[in-house]
Amino acid sequence: MRVAVAKYPIGMPASFDDFARRQEACLRQARELGARIAVLPEYLSLELAAGFSPEVHGDLAASLAALQAWRGAWCELYGRLARKLDMYLVPGTFLLDVGSGRYRNRADWFAPNGVHGWQDKLQLTGYEKQSGIIEPGDALHGFDCDGHRVGIAVCYDVEFPLPVRAQFEAGIRLLLVPSCTDTAAGATRVRIGCLARALENRFFVAQAVTAGEAPWSPALDVNTGEATLYAPMDHGFPADGILAATQGDALWACHEVDVARLELSRAQAQVDNDRDWPNQLVTTLQHWPEGPDVVAPRCEPASA
Repeated sequence: MRVAVAKYPIGMPASFDDFARRQEACLRQARELGARIAVLPEYLSLELAAGFSPEVHGDLAASLAALQAWRGAWCELYGRLARKLDMYLVPGTFLLDVGSGRYRNRADWFAPNGVHGWQDKLQLTGYEKQSGIIEPGDALHGFDCDGHRVGIAVCYDVEFPLPVRAQFEAGIRLLLVPSCTDTAAGATRVRIGCLARALENRFFVAQAVTAGEAPWSPALDVNTGEATLYAPMDHGFPADGILAATQGDALWACHEVDVARLELSRAQAQVDNDRDWPNQLVTTLQHWPEGPDVVAPRCEPASA
């Protein structure tokens, strides 16, 4: 199946209808590239805040409160486009009111057969913690896609190996990463997180990013990075782990993701990070005195 990830330039739609027309045009481009799955970036819903007054779109809390009126239309839009285009869609994230003035950063999953699922962001960045109104999710979810299992890690979540490992052990072989970073350092962290997860689990990772500047929004002000599809760095795949990436003003990076070929390639693997995972679970650390005649051995697992 072909997967498309967006380098999405943040705009200023005047209304939900303007936003909806742009979404359909963008996703039609992905469909024309042959994509079966399309991933848009984190915080995409905040683009809708451009249609509010400056007093609202310039304030995160006010923006999130106002956006809730569009939640039903958001779900209807992407559910309809998934059916119409016969695609699986991850339309970035929507900051959803979960009560008591708290919001979860939710990545929705829309399937062409009408299924609607979601994955909430589990780890919060410093900015999200400091907002005082965004809370973390509390569960991992997997999704069925043409006979394969797909998972989602929202931006910062991909920098944490253990939850992603749990997704791998649940059968997920393609991890979708809607992201939004405003510094080169942030973009590097997410990129390296994607590469590391592809390496250690020997599976595919697909990252979407925001692009351009939106000085009217405190969350979307500056945006960095390239939309990229990653693979294990081993036989049958690129040495740098990059299947495809956007350049310049390109909206989509698109590439075939062959899960069956991935599984077959394990037999010729140079390394077995995924299968060797348990071997890293060292339980004791031996401290040896330093001296010219003393050589410290490698750390050994504790005996049963």
